[in-house]
Amino acid sequence: MQLEGKTAVVLGASAEAGTGWAIAERFAAEGARVIVAARREEPLRKLAGKIGGIAQRCDLASEADITALAERAFAEFGSLDIAVNAGGLPVGGTIANTPLGDVETSMQVNFFGSLHFVRQMAKAMPNGGSIILFSSMAATHPLEHVYGYACAKAAADCLVRYAAQEFGPRGIKVNSILPGAIRSEMSGPLWAVDGMEQSWAKEVPLGRIGMPADFADAALWLAGPSFVTGLNLQISGGNQIARFPTTAERPALAGVDPTSGA
Repeated sequence: MQLEGKTAVVLGASAEAGTGWAIAERFAAEGARVIVAARREEPLRKLAGKIGGIAQRCDLASEADITALAERAFAEFGSLDIAVNAGGLPVGGTIANTPLGDVETSMQVNFFGSLHFVRQMAKAMPNGGSIILFSSMAATHPLEHVYGYACAKAAADCLVRYAAQEFGPRGIKVNSILPGAIRSEMSGPLWAVDGMEQSWAKEVPLGRIGMPADFADAALWLAGPSFVTGLNLQISGGNQIARFPTTAERPALAGVDPTSGA
């Protein structure tokens, strides 16, 4: 019961086989009171009922929604101890061919959404706390066709370091998790391609891609006893000391979104 008596917000928790869902379940199992948030309300209500939590619709691209989420946490429990942003928007394409509007949308969700999240959640933490953002290994290791997504996540990783310095005197830790390949609801069609998972796993020293529970473990450590802040934490089974497989090394996608893996 590492989080007994703590209050947590988990944004991006509407995918039952996803990372945010796993984190919310783990936090609740460790004793936290959890508010789960995302754009899709029906699965949120299912998760909230399962863990005895509270569901609130929240669009990561909306500063007003994020402000309302932080205010709800404070109104319900008097303070906030942990805030996890596991949401994001994968955007594919190349520098030469991606419409500028797609890149702007990626920045709006993946960077500005994180900025709003950090700012508003910190306001609801009068007694210190832990803010955790989800980034991507693609922010540090180039992956074909995801530059707009990866650049926005890299900007969020930089934000983590500035926020850690600014909010550290208030006892607020700010860190990010950089997953490699994940077996999740969003990436399911990718791994369904014959041989696809093996092509990614061969670059991972621990021999497999990540599972939602792996990231729930990391989030629990960052939320609880960790003495770290300003950290961009690679959680990839060691993939960060290798590389992503190239398009030529992966099986043909046949219409599957190539941005859904990491």
